[in-house]
Amino acid sequence: MSAVPSLSHAARLVRDFDRERFLTALFAPSERREALLTVYAFNVEIARIRESVHEPVVGLIRLQWWRDALAAAAEGRPGDRHPIAAPLGSMIRSGAVSGALVERLLAGRERDLDPAGPVDLAAAESYAEETSATVTALALAALGADGEDAAAAGRHVGIAWALVGQVRALGFHLSIGRLTLPEDMLRRAGTDGETVLAGRAPAAALAQAARGMADLARHHLGEARRRQRSIGRAALPALLPAVLADGHLATLERAGWNPFDGRVQAARPRPLRLAWANLRGVF
Repeated sequence: MSAVPSLSHAARLVRDFDRERFLTALFAPSERREALLTVYAFNVEIARIRESVHEPVVGLIRLQWWRDALAAAAEGRPGDRHPIAAPLGSMIRSGAVSGALVERLLAGRERDLDPAGPVDLAAAESYAEETSATVTALALAALGADGEDAAAAGRHVGIAWALVGQVRALGFHLSIGRLTLPEDMLRRAGTDGETVLAGRAPAAALAQAARGMADLARHHLGEARRRQRSIGRAALPALLPAVLADGHLATLERAGWNPFDGRVQAARPRPLRLAWANLRGVF
């Protein structure tokens, strides 16, 4: 009986901290899978900085370490053989992924260190584009999937995935003093960010804000799918999170848009649904 192959460091990291993207990555061709998992592992590493520091300046220092480590690896200079920085730097050096996109993601993660929430829905959308949509762009590059339609669809899927994630993770974000719901939406719902952070916001107001985020996420998923027929199969693993986003949005709606409902916060990998979508070549 053959032994089960062990997971790489990147694969273990993504499996443990971003399980849904981990499952979508399993549909990537074997020769591309490790590069894709390296991109996702890098995102896990820098996304977790906010929850591990108490002072923003410490978070900025850690992000700068990543910039320095990646620059050294990208230039082929000897340095810290970090299990994620080293292979990602090699991918930058070879041109497999764009160093500019990596920097854009690092800059987006700096916004995690600001305790103030986005001022409006446009700001929330901008943050989603800088972070999650950039991860998707890097994922497409790692898969060797190019083309304007794939890039456009990836942008919309990435934004939708982030908006859904911000609603689902509201309780956790509040526990570390971070607000991701837009201030203008909260005010229209009859509350504000300060009240939400203090735990005194009415449930109906939070549900109204969550529904607004969900509506925008659905809009972006629709825009991504308008380009579906002109996108090659190579891009599919990076776009499969759209399938999972549908499930989360349906659950949120069944929960009356209550972001604190346990069903909303639970991960729903849906491997059979992913497999069926992959078989049909759709997202």
